[in-house]
Amino acid sequence: MTTELFREFDHPSFRLAVAQFDEAAHLIHLSPNLWERLKAPHRSLCVSVPIRMDNGDVKVYRGYRVQHDISRGPTKGGIRYHPEVCLGEVAALAMWMTWKTAIAGLPYGGAKGGVAVNPAGLSSGELERLTRRYTAEVFPLLGPDKDIPAPDIGTTPQVMAWIMDTYSQQVGFSVPGIVTGKPLSIGGSLGREEATGRGVADITVETLRQNERSITDATIVIQGFGNVGSHTARLLQQRGARIVGISDQHGGLYNSKGLDIPTIFDCWIQERTPISSLTGFGDQVSNEDLLTLPCQVLIPAAVADQITDRNASNLSCQFVVEAANGPTTLAADAILEDRGIVMVPDILANAGGVIVSYFEWVQDAQRFSWKEADIHARLHEIMISAFQRIVALSKEKKVSMRMAALMTGIQEVAHAHQCRGLYP
Repeated sequence: MTTELFREFDHPSFRLAVAQFDEAAHLIHLSPNLWERLKAPHRSLCVSVPIRMDNGDVKVYRGYRVQHDISRGPTKGGIRYHPEVCLGEVAALAMWMTWKTAIAGLPYGGAKGGVAVNPAGLSSGELERLTRRYTAEVFPLLGPDKDIPAPDIGTTPQVMAWIMDTYSQQVGFSVPGIVTGKPLSIGGSLGREEATGRGVADITVETLRQNERSITDATIVIQGFGNVGSHTARLLQQRGARIVGISDQHGGLYNSKGLDIPTIFDCWIQERTPISSLTGFGDQVSNEDLLTLPCQVLIPAAVADQITDRNASNLSCQFVVEAANGPTTLAADAILEDRGIVMVPDILANAGGVIVSYFEWVQDAQRFSWKEADIHARLHEIMISAFQRIVALSKEKKVSMRMAALMTGIQEVAHAHQCRGLYP
């Protein structure tokens, strides 16, 4: 089965997700029967997404939706628009989402979806037609009690609004709970846009506190200045941290005295100015070199496979807090552990987005909106509680934070399967 699995889902991210799973499953002595069930996605759908372009031509894109596990509730996970989206990547992200929701104690399984497309190359009309056709193609899998999408790389609240409307048109009435991360006017939640970044900031502050360090003395480098990285930088600077390095896909800036994040944020958001061109704020640096800048905390918030065995020995930080999904390879994990660098894994550090998505889903079901202060407080409580459980298990079992997180998530899901049994 393993050989067939890798043939079907072969991708670096899926190989990493499976390798992590295998190591954690071995440590918890997982039943061989559950081992095989949890390694493979529950359901995978590949679709063609034909749309009519503005010039009248019809172009066909490839779309995907993978549901990894349904034992603990409906599946939850984002939709990604990116040229390199493929089945293997989506399957890996769905698996990580399963462990993430279990660690946070949310009644979900993991899912992920995407279309292999560069959204920046589409007009607004083409993007809407792509979204609506993709939604129609994966419609049989979706539902507020079946599978609830959310934004991811390349998608926005507007894209979620189109998904909600398309689904609602199909069933004949408005279903706000079909997606999360949508605009406030149609059932979105306060605090959702910055939720992942806020969760990363909370975990960063708590990591430093647990290690008897203060956020006001911390120097921080953040790779990636998208939705997650930008809000993480802004919130950490508000709490007193010195952000000395940031980057986007084009390159980055470094200033040992600290960068002016609010001004850079405004330029990046309002004018879409590449970070590396804002040379009045600091020195230009490549994304590769940014990872090795001297700092206390390194936060990879871009894409997968950024910290590898090629550069892990050159990192000049004391802590790594993973805001991206799968940014560190297993070989790099071992190097960082040997060097005594504390690693806070992605399935714990970046769970803020799915936690507040859960809050949005609950609000939609109740037809009752929560105050933003309540959302921030509840997010903080869940994130810190999960962090403390993982730290305690890490110390008890003498394993890394990543293994402790994976062991926790896998055990929760395995217990759900044992309780439900096997049908028929």
